[in-house]
Amino acid sequence: MRIATLIAAAALIFAIPAQAKMPFVKKAQELGFTEVKDCKACHVGAPKKGGEMNARGKFLLEAKAKHKAADVDLNWLKDYKGK
Repeated sequence: MRIATLIAAAALIFAIPAQAKMPFVKKAQELGFTEVKDCKACHVGAPKKGGEMNARGKFLLEAKAKHKAADVDLNWLKDYKGK
Protein backbone atom coordinates (compact mmCIF):
# COMPACT_ATOMS: atom_id res chain seq x y z
CA MET A 1 0.00 0.00 0.00
CA ARG A 2 2.74 2.44 0.96
CA ILE A 3 4.79 1.67 -2.17
CA ALA A 4 1.73 2.16 -4.40
CA THR A 5 1.12 5.56 -2.82
CA LEU A 6 4.74 6.59 -3.37
CA ILE A 7 4.62 5.46 -7.00
CA ALA A 8 1.38 7.38 -7.59
CA ALA A 9 2.82 10.51 -5.97
CA ALA A 10 6.00 10.28 -8.05
CA ALA A 11 3.96 9.85 -11.23
CA LEU A 12 2.00 13.02 -10.45
CA ILE A 13 5.12 15.00 -9.66
CA PHE A 14 6.77 14.04 -12.93
CA ALA A 15 3.61 14.36 -15.04
CA ILE A 16 2.78 17.93 -14.06
CA PRO A 17 5.88 19.60 -15.61
CA ALA A 18 5.48 17.59 -18.82
CA GLN A 19 1.93 18.87 -19.23
CA ALA A 20 2.47 22.40 -17.98
CA LYS A 21 2.57 23.98 -21.47
CA MET A 22 0.19 21.63 -23.28
CA PRO A 23 -2.28 24.52 -23.55
CA PHE A 24 0.24 26.06 -25.99
CA VAL A 25 -0.08 23.02 -28.26
CA LYS A 26 -3.86 23.07 -28.04
CA LYS A 27 -4.02 26.83 -28.70
CA ALA A 28 -1.65 26.57 -31.68
CA GLN A 29 -3.82 23.88 -33.23
CA GLU A 30 -6.97 25.93 -32.60
CA LEU A 31 -5.30 28.81 -34.46
CA GLY A 32 -4.73 26.49 -37.44
CA PHE A 33 -1.08 25.59 -36.87
CA THR A 34 -1.70 21.87 -37.26
CA GLU A 35 2.03 21.10 -37.57
CA VAL A 36 2.34 21.86 -33.84
CA LYS A 37 1.70 18.41 -32.38
CA ASP A 38 3.74 18.49 -29.18
CA CYS A 39 6.33 20.49 -27.27
CA LYS A 40 9.05 19.49 -29.74
CA ALA A 41 7.47 21.91 -32.22
CA CYS A 42 9.43 24.63 -30.38
CA HIS A 43 11.77 22.81 -28.00
CA VAL A 44 14.80 20.61 -28.56
CA GLY A 45 14.25 17.53 -26.44
CA ALA A 46 12.21 17.77 -23.27
CA PRO A 47 10.95 21.28 -22.58
CA LYS A 48 12.28 22.91 -19.46
CA LYS A 49 12.73 26.46 -18.30
CA GLY A 50 15.81 27.84 -19.99
CA GLY A 51 16.05 24.77 -22.23
CA GLU A 52 17.24 24.82 -25.81
CA MET A 53 14.76 25.98 -28.45
CA ASN A 54 14.62 25.05 -32.12
CA ALA A 55 14.14 27.63 -34.91
CA ARG A 56 10.38 28.03 -34.26
CA GLY A 57 10.93 28.44 -30.53
CA LYS A 58 13.71 30.99 -31.09
CA PHE A 59 11.41 32.88 -33.47
CA LEU A 60 8.70 33.07 -30.81
CA LEU A 61 11.16 34.24 -28.14
CA GLU A 62 12.52 36.91 -30.50
CA ALA A 63 8.96 38.04 -31.30
CA LYS A 64 8.19 38.20 -27.58
CA ALA A 65 11.20 40.47 -27.03
CA LYS A 66 10.38 42.56 -30.11
CA HIS A 67 6.81 43.12 -28.91
CA LYS A 68 8.00 43.62 -25.32
CA ALA A 69 5.34 41.11 -24.32
CA ALA A 70 5.05 39.30 -21.01
CA ASP A 71 4.07 36.04 -22.73
CA VAL A 72 4.41 34.39 -26.12
CA ASP A 73 1.48 35.06 -28.46
CA LEU A 74 0.98 32.07 -30.76
CA ASN A 75 -0.63 34.32 -33.37
CA TRP A 76 2.93 35.38 -34.19
CA LEU A 77 3.42 31.98 -35.82
CA LYS A 78 1.64 33.33 -38.91
CA ASP A 79 4.85 35.32 -39.55
CA TYR A 80 7.17 32.33 -39.07
CA LYS A 81 8.76 31.35 -42.39
CA GLY A 82 10.52 28.16 -41.28
CA LYS A 83 9.29 24.59 -41.22
